[in-house]
Amino acid sequence: MENFITAETIKSVLNYDSLIQVMEQALTKFSSRNVVQPVRSVVPVAKEGGFLGLMPSLCEDEGNLGVKLVTFYPHNMERHGVQTHNAVIILFETRTGVPKAIMDGEVITAMRTAAVSAVATKYLAPEGTTKLAILGSGVQARSHFQALSTVCKFTQVTVWSRTYSSAEKCAADIGGVACRTAEEAVKDADVIVTVTASTTPILEKSWVKSNAHVNAVGACRPDWAEISPDLMRSSILYVDSKEGALKESGDVIMSKAEIYGELGEMILGQKEAQRNKLTVFKSLGMAIEDTMAGQLVLDTLAGKT
Repeated sequence: MENFITAETIKSVLNYDSLIQVMEQALTKFSSRNVVQPVRSVVPVAKEGGFLGLMPSLCEDEGNLGVKLVTFYPHNMERHGVQTHNAVIILFETRTGVPKAIMDGEVITAMRTAAVSAVATKYLAPEGTTKLAILGSGVQARSHFQALSTVCKFTQVTVWSRTYSSAEKCAADIGGVACRTAEEAVKDADVIVTVTASTTPILEKSWVKSNAHVNAVGACRPDWAEISPDLMRSSILYVDSKEGALKESGDVIMSKAEIYGELGEMILGQKEAQRNKLTVFKSLGMAIEDTMAGQLVLDTLAGKT
């Protein structure tokens, strides 16, 4: 088995151009029903308000078998000064079940989440997209800016966060403009990204253009929401996994919004890419995304890509 592959090593070999392509493949494999992937098991850590998630998957035609173990402690930054998400990914030989690699999951989680949003944006952003709005100012805000900038040419980027100083720092890092309200940030935005730790809606329908595309990334529990129910119900709604969204997404469950289709179904042509209408991609993250991203790291290190 390979030695533990560190975040630094992964960061040095993983890039968005190749990762976005692999995530598009992962989405189509999943929606083609070529993946065995139970819905994520979650163990609450009530005392800390955190969660441990177990995410296994198998794609035999890719020779891909693995699992991600991930913790999400939403209060980590203010309480302990450490990241909210921490993870490891383990890959196995499909023929023998022998472990072949253990790797840090932090960089892969940050990058593959943003890469999947970039896939959605590539197909769903309105024609002539130039303005990006990011609600949130953490790791995912920065990774989404990098990933989405590979599929769209943004001339204006606005950032909002509950803490204005955090929005200012994030905006300075990515060359954007900090806003004091979410409404100000999303005004006239073509693409909106919500990557907050909020458990209640921070984005309202009346603020959003009628042809905007929203990547809704936060609110990963069935009783949490980032998007107003009115906006959810008024949009053409795409998800990564219907089964996962109906079990885990408070944005979907509490709004009772109808799911139009999975991203993989859209890429396969089974569902239409409703560009120039109000669209939402509700992202929850899937194990197959993590394990295929992990395999991409191994292949790149081995000089196979």
